Amino acid sequence: MATLVFATRNRGKLVELRELLADRGVDVLSIDEAEARLGVTIPEVVEDADTFVGNAAKKAREVSAATGLPALADDSGLEVDALDGAPGVYSARYAGEGAGDAANNVKLLAALDGVAAARRTARFRCALVLADVCGRLGDELVTADGACEGTILDAPRGAGGFGYDPLFFAPELGMTFAEAGVGPKGQLSHRARAMRAIAPALLGYLAGA
Repeated sequence: MATLVFATRNRGKLVELRELLADRGVDVLSIDEAEARLGVTIPEVVEDADTFVGNAAKKAREVSAATGLPALADDSGLEVDALDGAPGVYSARYAGEGAGDAANNVKLLAALDGVAAARRTARFRCALVLADVCGRLGDELVTADGACEGTILDAPRGAGGFGYDPLFFAPELGMTFAEAGVGPKGQLSHRARAMRAIAPALLGYLAGA
């Protein structure tokens, strides 16, 4: 079975990726699991690129170098049209370094206060990057991205998911990501779409093709 390190400590993201790679013969490790299994320390990656793919590439390369294994990294976030694409690459730290989901959601609602429903269009965007700096890829990368369109509500709905999920209403689902949960969300989320786009190349590479 091929081993892949997913460059995250976020349990929600790990669950989504494992769902997407179920029955594909891939052992997916989080950063925490890789550290425990391999006896290594993986330093925190400073996400200072100005694009999602730039941040994902940096994480994938650094985690691959630290573990000696292929590493898949994502960078994802919310782009709100009325806020000129914010919070964008700052989605996880929109309310400041160390701020949690609740604080980020509060700041987003405040920023959109008074904005009409028709202008609250937004999308979740995800960039996925595969790196294997010690393997056949070397300095090369495999990349893909995905997006899911929706709108931002004026109050949270649902108890599932993470991040901005309670505020993000997906018309394709007829509910927020937080109401949908991993199963339905996993079929059309930005991360699921990016994963489907990268899957053929990822699985082919891991199989040695």
